[in-house]
Amino acid sequence: MDSPVPPPASAGDSPHPAGPRPRHRDRHGRGMRGPIAPPQVPLSASRAEAFADLVHDSAERLERRWPQLAAVEFLVQEVPVTGPGTPGEWDPLLDGDSVPLGSYVAAHGEDPDRIVVYRRPVEIRTKTRDERALLVHEVVVEQVAELLGLAPESVDPRYGQD
Repeated sequence: MDSPVPPPASAGDSPHPAGPRPRHRDRHGRGMRGPIAPPQVPLSASRAEAFADLVHDSAERLERRWPQLAAVEFLVQEVPVTGPGTPGEWDPLLDGDSVPLGSYVAAHGEDPDRIVVYRRPVEIRTKTRDERALLVHEVVVEQVAELLGLAPESVDPRYGQD
């Protein structure tokens, strides 16, 4: 079997004074593997981080139109938390067994108003990144509308058009 990788040199006749050559991955003679991801894609961004970026982009877009949203916290949780006494409590028996995509938690004491978007329910309902970005923005607009006491169409005129 021919291999493009030369056999290791003996200790005395090493052509490199610094030591042996670094090993390269050459599985089954196919050569070096390519990069894991294209250069324009950050490798460190997880799905959760990418989702949080969508929420914050949507919030920034709305803050330009509604400056009072600067004091609101926009958060991401994996799934809705259930249970009595939980802020933004969700009761599946009263809600017709539907899972919420987001919630608004009013300010309490020193805690500011919070808008929470639930990552897993949103991801399950979407297939592509564009669909996810659109649904995240709709959820954020709906929760901001609840916070401001307005209709979603008043908060963002493009709501429901895409």
